[in-house]
Amino acid sequence: VQLQAFGGGSVQPGGSLRLSCTGSDDSFGHLAMGWFRQAPGKEREFLASISWTGTSTYYEDSVEGRFTISRDNAKRTVYLHLTTLKPDDTGVYYCAAASKMLIPFENYLEAWGRGTLVTVSS
Repeated sequence: VQLQAFGGGSVQPGGSLRLSCTGSDDSFGHLAMGWFRQAPGKEREFLASISWTGTSTYYEDSVEGRFTISRDNAKRTVYLHLTTLKPDDTGVYYCAAASKMLIPFENYLEAWGRGTLVTVSS
């Protein structure tokens, strides 16, 4: 599957954004999906994942309670709703597909999407 993330932009601290990631074919509906972030000068970090059915989710402590992952398999799309944004949330956000929704998610990756930039600044 090929993935494309979009929806990034500039937002003030405390603001919200919804990122989307669309898959190219029906295999999307059978893959766990995750979101990663790479902040300037830092390594890419895992943020959240969702099972292929959408019934199970997982969040890293840094974003739990502020970010929400969801999916619509009919639209081949996974979402990441970002709220209460902080300057430290600035970075390029990537979606990824995996064969299993296990941690570390990176161990089961099958595809990466192109990133979308989120900038949180006043």
